[in-house]
Amino acid sequence: MTPRAGRTLGLEMEMAVARRDTGASHPVGGYFETLAAIKAARGEAPDLARIGERIVGVSVAAGESGLDNGFNLLETAFAPVSEDDGGLDELARRATRELHDASRALEAEGAVLLNASEHPDCTLDPSWYATVHVPRPIYRELVGHREWLHRVGIDAKAQNSPCTSVDVTQAARALNVVLALAPASIAIFANSPLENGRATGLKENRLTVWDRMFRHSRYAGDYHLQRLPERPFVDLGDYFRWMFAPGTASRCLPLATDDGYKSATGVYLRGSPCLSAFLASEGWPGRRSDTGEGVTIAPQGAHFEYSQFAHFLDARWRYRLATPPSLEALREAWRRPGGIEELYAQLGASGYIEGRAPGAGFADAQLLREAGREVAATLVMAPSALQLGLMRNLPQAEDLLRSWGWLRLRAMRADAMRDALHDPAVHALAGEVLAVAAGGLAPHERHWLGYAHYAVDARSSGADRLLRLWRELDGDPRRLAKVCEARAVVPL
Repeated sequence: MTPRAGRTLGLEMEMAVARRDTGASHPVGGYFETLAAIKAARGEAPDLARIGERIVGVSVAAGESGLDNGFNLLETAFAPVSEDDGGLDELARRATRELHDASRALEAEGAVLLNASEHPDCTLDPSWYATVHVPRPIYRELVGHREWLHRVGIDAKAQNSPCTSVDVTQAARALNVVLALAPASIAIFANSPLENGRATGLKENRLTVWDRMFRHSRYAGDYHLQRLPERPFVDLGDYFRWMFAPGTASRCLPLATDDGYKSATGVYLRGSPCLSAFLASEGWPGRRSDTGEGVTIAPQGAHFEYSQFAHFLDARWRYRLATPPSLEALREAWRRPGGIEELYAQLGASGYIEGRAPGAGFADAQLLREAGREVAATLVMAPSALQLGLMRNLPQAEDLLRSWGWLRLRAMRADAMRDALHDPAVHALAGEVLAVAAGGLAPHERHWLGYAHYAVDARSSGADRLLRLWRELDGDPRRLAKVCEARAVVPL
């Protein structure tokens, strides 16, 4: 019997930081030391993570409190919570505790968390990027080698990423559903209508980041891999053929395949082949990323698993294998329909769907006043509940996908980014998606969709509320400060 989706749940919660007095985007200073002290006082055992001399994270058993791309954008990656340990309810408890901890730690430097999926008035210029970005080794490849315009995300573009476990045999189906129905999540959780102090004309401007980042990449395939393909994935083999096809360029590959994705010393392959070509070879010449020394690297099955992050769609299937595949087993399995699923099941695959469409959203004074505490308290977990319900009601979610049509849904993504719930078709889709998701949840779980129901019924997203505030304060010299005061996160 196939284990049902959501036996374990995770969450990657991104949080923009602003100065309490001015509302300006705020790179954290001693935040992690203060946060570690808060967690230690509760009896947890925090470990500090560093890059060089900079502290960039605090880890405890419940997860890692760290940074996304900049010191002005916090990210907490929660450890998976099993269904038996409370599922959505327990994950919500941990998220609330983290918001309390983060808010307390930020008080020491005069800062607050901001209810927005992008800071409303922050520069994207190179000097700000140079000052604020996290100095991860991988950015030397992405910015220096692949020539990504990484700084277009340095104004705290933030998402709320539900992570829902799924059996490998159902992974491609679940991924198709979450990708195709993403316009509903984009619209319900839209929360970024402003950029650099101006209304953008979009309700979820955050999602322009991938188009802008990759448009002038050194490799055209990078731009291709942030656009939904023209049909659903048939199986995982099909998914990986799309990701690693001719026309794409392999990422820098690790000398040691057990190195972390963001910190590995790697090899740039000569001629920038696609990963498929590299894996079909007996070895490929290249140069080391740290010394420039010429080397020849032999393909391994583990290079396939390492490269799973190559695309930037609205959802990914992320996984780990208990045992790495042999190269020959991988090559053979990849040729057969369903072969990757069969091989990965034998190798102890553990995976989940990482949703990337929902914008970051939190309770604040404005939402509490307009929707009430009961609704506001469900906002952080609503994307997780929505994704869980769809994946547990997979046949009906697939019926919904087919009734709307893959290509129509693909085109609706832009409508959702622009108009959110004010687009009639997107609003209708959001209502149908919400009904299917509710049908997939147990009765005691359905209240976590409270904010989503409120947004659809009121046709009011976080972006609508933020725009209204912004326009009401037009001409006020303290406009940004007042907006950020009203939108400061209230942990519930």
